[in-house]
Amino acid sequence: MNFAERYAGLKPSGMLKIFKAADADPDIISLGVGEPDFDTEPDIIDEAARAAKAGYTHYGPIQGFEDVRRAVCSYWDRRYGLKSVPEEVQIMAGGVQSVYLGLQALLDPGDEVITAEPCFAPYFDQIYQNRGVTVHLPSSEEEGFVPSAEAIERAITSRTKVLMICSPGNPTGRVIPRSRMEAIAAVAEKHDLTVFSDEIYDSMVYNGKHVPFASIPGMKERTLTMGGLSKSHCMTGWRIGYAIGPAPLIKIMTLLGANQTYGVNVPTQRAAMYALNNHDRKIEERAKIFRERLAYTAKRLNAMPGIRCPEPEGAFYLFPEIRGTGLSSEAFAWALLEKGRVAVLPGSSFGECGEGYVRIACTCSMENLEKAMDRMDIFLQTLNR
Repeated sequence: MNFAERYAGLKPSGMLKIFKAADADPDIISLGVGEPDFDTEPDIIDEAARAAKAGYTHYGPIQGFEDVRRAVCSYWDRRYGLKSVPEEVQIMAGGVQSVYLGLQALLDPGDEVITAEPCFAPYFDQIYQNRGVTVHLPSSEEEGFVPSAEAIERAITSRTKVLMICSPGNPTGRVIPRSRMEAIAAVAEKHDLTVFSDEIYDSMVYNGKHVPFASIPGMKERTLTMGGLSKSHCMTGWRIGYAIGPAPLIKIMTLLGANQTYGVNVPTQRAAMYALNNHDRKIEERAKIFRERLAYTAKRLNAMPGIRCPEPEGAFYLFPEIRGTGLSSEAFAWALLEKGRVAVLPGSSFGECGEGYVRIACTCSMENLEKAMDRMDIFLQTLNR
């Protein structure tokens, strides 16, 4: 077959290679995959089964059921004060589809998208697939791994159309302070940018409450908030997410989505509505568990030679610096996998400024985290001999 020229060099990412190697050996403890280890709550599963038995087995509305979209609005209003209406919500096949459809709706060939890095690596491919140009904007740990408003403004050109941010951050777990959001918002308004704000980890902020970027004055009309139930409600396999944004943008995204997925699994939507309306307490319980895991793991890492780990702020990730080991982030990740039997992800997979760091997902039991930290400690002791 003659494949499209732009995909001729398409290869698995470094992350996927590590995932594959870890999956092939049951002895390896994986701290790589960003997926909660908790199963979906039984009553959510029961609701999906109830809906299917009640006849929710046909095509649903392309934008998603109105009452499901209303549940999304209610969730964000009661938890964070972000007010929206169903016309401003689209139900997606996972949060990651929000980025793709949003880019497809906005980008002309050659339009630029600023990615605040380190960031979720699939952004890069999605920008490329929609004929956009990625403007890699690095940040440092001293900046909280979020570029300053001044740095963002310097990166803007006449072709800049979208700015992508994430809080709490993947891979860093950092939370953007409100003051930084306000400064970034001023730049976005000045240069007429659309902001894609990935807030999939909204329920996991450990100091204060999550602040939606769209809640910053003047930003609701130019922000696409990307969310979902994968992390907050432990529903990764259900492939259910959503976008909240200006109604004209959501309308275009819905029309584009009709030609791709023709809507989202109907029983899953009913289960998602039930989860959004009834599981706030469960969300808080799990967030407490993740916070305890992160605190324990950070403490262990800071006691290891050549490792330095900041205190956790959000999500379920740690992003420790490993430069003291003398290894690159990729060399460290592969050596730890092969010799220490622990899988982590190289920071360089999330943008060049991630070099010198690794991402650790605290998404396994405390027992397995203890084992993983013991193995990592032994690996580092051996490495420094």
